[in-house]
Amino acid sequence: MNTSQVLIVGAGPTGLMLALRLARHGVAFRIIDKNSGPGEASRAMAVHARTLEFYQQMGFADELVQLGIKIGAMHIHEEGRQLASLPLGEIGAGLSPYPFVLSLPQDEHELFLIGKLARAHVEVEWNTTLDSWVQVDSEVQATLTKNGQPQHGVFDYLCGCDGARSTVRDVAGIAFSGGTYDHRYYVADAEVAGGNIDLHAHLGANAFALMLPVRTSGMQRLIGILPDRPDGAPAPVFDDVRGEVENLLNIRVNLVNWFSTYRVHHRVAAQFRRRRCFLLGDAAHVHSPVGGQGMNTGLGDAVNLAWKLAKKLHGQAGDALLDTYESERIGFARSLVTTTDRAFRAIVAQGAAGRLLRRWLVPHALPYLSGFQRARRLLFKTVSQIQVRYEDSALSGGHAEHLRGGDRLPWLSDGMQDNFIALRSMDWQLHIYGEPAPELLHEARILKLPVHCYTFNAAARQAGLGRDCAYLVRPDGHIALALQLQESGAMRALALRLGLDFSAASQPGMAPPRNEQA
Repeated sequence: MNTSQVLIVGAGPTGLMLALRLARHGVAFRIIDKNSGPGEASRAMAVHARTLEFYQQMGFADELVQLGIKIGAMHIHEEGRQLASLPLGEIGAGLSPYPFVLSLPQDEHELFLIGKLARAHVEVEWNTTLDSWVQVDSEVQATLTKNGQPQHGVFDYLCGCDGARSTVRDVAGIAFSGGTYDHRYYVADAEVAGGNIDLHAHLGANAFALMLPVRTSGMQRLIGILPDRPDGAPAPVFDDVRGEVENLLNIRVNLVNWFSTYRVHHRVAAQFRRRRCFLLGDAAHVHSPVGGQGMNTGLGDAVNLAWKLAKKLHGQAGDALLDTYESERIGFARSLVTTTDRAFRAIVAQGAAGRLLRRWLVPHALPYLSGFQRARRLLFKTVSQIQVRYEDSALSGGHAEHLRGGDRLPWLSDGMQDNFIALRSMDWQLHIYGEPAPELLHEARILKLPVHCYTFNAAARQAGLGRDCAYLVRPDGHIALALQLQESGAMRALALRLGLDFSAASQPGMAPPRNEQA
């Protein structure tokens, strides 16, 4: 790679995912970060099924799973007594190759991704800041400082993955509206007597605490509300909350590895794209930690944008394709911030409404979820992000059985066929479940579109796929067009409208993944 087409600012999980996907697509880029190296604190922990499916496309999901801990169950407590519990180990069985919630500390996650990037012969440029940038019609001109030395660079696109205090967003002048919750929170990695592989939550007015396993070494993540402190008080330390968290969760903390306090914000950028500049991850949206959605949402941003940038830079799409990044991801971010905000406020609410939630709704709702498969499946679909859909996108159209354009392609695995294997090409493809129509096959040949035919059976029906239906699948595994009658002409019309070339790009990216057992 002699020239860099994309500048990625920020080497957290979002920036690293974007870099990995661009490398696979054969796009030249630089990835810079102002820090001297990867983070050493765990911060985000939950890795959800949709994220693991994206990693499966690149061939290393199972390797990452081996580094983490599968959360066994969720237990809800109040005033020292358990109100309810919900098994989580296989809650999404049949819906995803990864039917669980994985706990993996962010620092280990980042090191893993940096290692994969190094295998693609790409290094993160640490100690490098973006000082200023301007964009003209055909390029972005950036001024950088690397190890104290000024540099100038010219790029096709700029991607801000530089967190809630994003320089990219500030220079672009994009508003970041929202608010900050009243309470201050603490977070700690600690060794707890007896060990634990489950998620424990204590719900109480002004007394919220969580514990979940964070490292295979046995460390636990502790999260809670920091008690009010008088002005001028010294910086808080773990001993200031030790008594409360040990009593709330009925544990004994032997050793504290890391402790910090923070404010929780809920904000969404007014735009995710401004001409040649894109915002991703915390630079675009921040929200409460309910459901462990933050990091996974940023990783989803990166996957959504990477293939679109690649297609545009390889001359296989028009600029209208890039517009779909903002329209698809900003709607999801706004909905997510609203949902997690409501949930978070309810959890810590005082008064009668809060007591009703904690003492009646939670004890009754969780056993209900545990006892009914439909409710458990809905919970998994929502939290795991496999239910993220882009129905209103310019890329989406049609419906077939239970699926519409914009939905994630359901996973079909019956021991003989696995439709997610084909997704490892990370390119456009046509899936047909049942007998293919000659006219549609002819159209696919003209468009140079790879076709994958699957036997329609009970497993396909259970997944929500339709008999003799066809689905045009995007490089990120979402359905673009759902064709109930395998009607021809729709794929060609989509290609003409957005300037799409469906043929596989022959670019010198990372080697395709070997088959990986899910």
